[in-house]
Amino acid sequence: MPEGHALHRLARRQRDQFGGQRVAVSSPQGRFGPEAAVLDGMVFQTAEAWGKHLVYTFTASSGTGPSYLVHIHLGIYGAFTEEALPMPEPTGQVRLRMVGEDLGIDLRGPNACELYTPADLDALLVRLGPDPLRSDADPDQAWRRISRSRRSIGSLLMDQKVIAGIGNIYRAEVLFRTGIDPMRPGVGVSRTEFDAIWADLVELMPVGVETGRIHVVRPDDDHGAPAYAPNRPRTYVYRRAGEPCRLCGTPVRRRDLEGRNLFWCPSCQS
Repeated sequence: MPEGHALHRLARRQRDQFGGQRVAVSSPQGRFGPEAAVLDGMVFQTAEAWGKHLVYTFTASSGTGPSYLVHIHLGIYGAFTEEALPMPEPTGQVRLRMVGEDLGIDLRGPNACELYTPADLDALLVRLGPDPLRSDADPDQAWRRISRSRRSIGSLLMDQKVIAGIGNIYRAEVLFRTGIDPMRPGVGVSRTEFDAIWADLVELMPVGVETGRIHVVRPDDDHGAPAYAPNRPRTYVYRRAGEPCRLCGTPVRRRDLEGRNLFWCPSCQS
């Protein structure tokens, strides 16, 4: 599943591609058909991301009447593809096709693609924790939840109700960079440690937005063993189970935590 930086990068790209344009909207698959018919011919105003959620705003081309919102959650399998105009005939299960002045996009396989009301959006935001990539984020909201919980900090950081947009890579790497054992309960994390986690996320995630890739290894440590996969930046612990820690040489450990792989260094994160 894409982490939050990928959704913010996508929202920015689509604002640039379609912002202010009258767009053709359809649902070749048919599952979004009635909704697409409502939006067809409207003006695409903006796209915003909150954590792993993407929200479009459409208005009538006349500039009068209500706005319409579309909520998209890609999940594990959702993905966009772009095509120059004229677009070819759709292939596969295209939930949403949107065509602007210069190009079009197809959306396949999302967890959610649905019309939203402002009340729906408000209800979503109430459920989400603060997003480190948003200027309106309130880290105190996350701190209150963490400081009262006996769940592990490794679990809490993956909980979108605590902090929105964090996935497995940022979870593993930020905990390593701040030297925190991922199994420590939230109540055992000090405010100073939480502030270090938040500051690290605020520093690292915009790099992902700008480059499209997660960069987490500090320049002085960016050497030695290659990345866990081709064309990926190096990581400290993510997907490096059994390999020596880049800082201390201790073998990196792995375990399952709430259905997800967790990676950490038992020495650096004591």
